[in-house]
Order: sequence, then C-alpha cells, then structure tokens
Amino acid sequence: MKNYLKLTHFEVHRFAKLYAVLLVVTLLSQIIGVFVISKRFLNHATEIMVQNRMNEAQFMEEYGPISMANITNSMWFVSPIAFGAVTLLLYVFLIWYRDWFGKNTFIYRLLMLPTERINIYLAKATAIFLMVLGLVSWQLILLSLETKLLAWLTPSALHVELPLRETLQSLDFLHVIIPYSIMEFFIHYGLGLMFVFVVFTAILLERSFRLKGIIFGGIYVGIVWLIFLSPELSFSRSYFFPIEIFLIHLLLSVIIIGGSIWLSYYFLRKRIMV
Repeated sequence: MKNYLKLTHFEVHRFAKLYAVLLVVTLLSQIIGVFVISKRFLNHATEIMVQNRMNEAQFMEEYGPISMANITNSMWFVSPIAFGAVTLLLYVFLIWYRDWFGKNTFIYRLLMLPTERINIYLAKATAIFLMVLGLVSWQLILLSLETKLLAWLTPSALHVELPLRETLQSLDFLHVIIPYSIMEFFIHYGLGLMFVFVVFTAILLERSFRLKGIIFGGIYVGIVWLIFLSPELSFSRSYFFPIEIFLIHLLLSVIIIGGSIWLSYYFLRKRIMV
C-alpha cells in the first residue's frame, strides 16, 4: 500500500504543471465569460428599453432575465471544460507512452522498482481518476463564484438566480460530469473508471505484442464493448425489468474491470520484460 501511494503521488506530481494550467484556463475563461456576457446583456437591455420606452419589468416580461444558463451555454464556459476533458483523455494514453518513448525510457526504471508491477498500473489509473475529480470539484467551486459574480454585475430586476440543479440542467453534459445523486456519481464515474482500465489493458497489449498488439488491443476493446452492450443488443429488455437490466450492466462492469486488471497484471509480469 505504501508503494502504491508513493507511485500515485509521483504520477500526480508529474502532471501538476499542466494540471495547474487547466485550472487557471478554466478560471480565466469562465470569469471573463461572466463579465462579457453580462455586459453584452445589459447593453442590449438598455438599448431595447430606450428604443421602445420600456421599463425593466416590461423588458423582463418580453425578453426574459439573464441567469447562469446564459453563461453555461456560452463558449466561454464550455471551451475550457472541453479542453480539460480532451487533455485528460489524451493523458490516459500519454501516461504510459511517455514512459516508453520519453527520455531514457523511464518505464524500465519504474518496472525495476522493488514493488509489485500492478501497483504501477493502479497508481496511473488512480492518478487519472483523482485529476478528473479535482477538475469537477474546481468546476463546482467556480459555479458558485460565477453565480455570485453574475448577481453582483447585473441588477436584481434583470437577473434571476438559478439553483445549482437548474444550472446543471441548462447544459446536458454538466449533468454527466456533476451528477445529481450519489448513485449517479457511482454510475458515471464507474463507467469512466472502466474505460480507463480497458484502455490501459489495450495499451499493454500493444506494448506486449507491438504491431500485432495494435490488432489485439482493438479486438479486446471491441469485445468489451459488445459484452457491455449485450443487454441492449439482445432481446433481454423484453424479459427483464429496468432494475434487472441495470444490475446486469453492473455485473458486467465488475467483470470487465476485474478482467482488465487481471490481464494487465499478467502482461506486466509475463510479457513486458526489462
């Protein structure tokens, strides 16, 4: 356990500078977006009210107020989240391949450490998971700050403050990264963790068999995908209740994660030599 925690800390530390950039970019883009969008809205509202000789109540009735939904549906808000998601997705691959193709093939030093090799695998997966949770937590903090900032920048007569749940509902993928309940959290992030384990196993297949490994890795991902979707592709929905379909998916996810970890352990011990 001690070696696993040290390796996890090491992996997180290696990504720290780029991770800090992601946090700062998200902060700056979304805060600037609140200023820009609120200013644009107020200028538009003032122009309309002057031209049509309307008061604030009449403008609100015809055009509606500004809220966090205006912010979350803008590129200022979405772009840094997409940038962070793509960066972490690429890092799922980079976290392995930079050790092989980087300076001095660092992977060999890792594999020679006096610890079980599976700890390296689990530490890399844990580092990815922690960084995802960190970005989500950062986004929750920013949403709270941005809500207060928007309320401060706009008159109360032209502004409506949405509860967090309604803010999340204003953009579909926000519900995915910030679930409404503990159950949804385990479902969404359990699927994400399963994806990471499957990709890691495909990478180790490629590293074990090289050119053939690319084909083997693709086949493995395809088989896993078919296994997971088998309840949807079969006629099982005609015979099972939704809760039973959910439990089948849960069981398949556990099997896939366990199988991926076992295969990776085998490849690290038997196929990848120093």
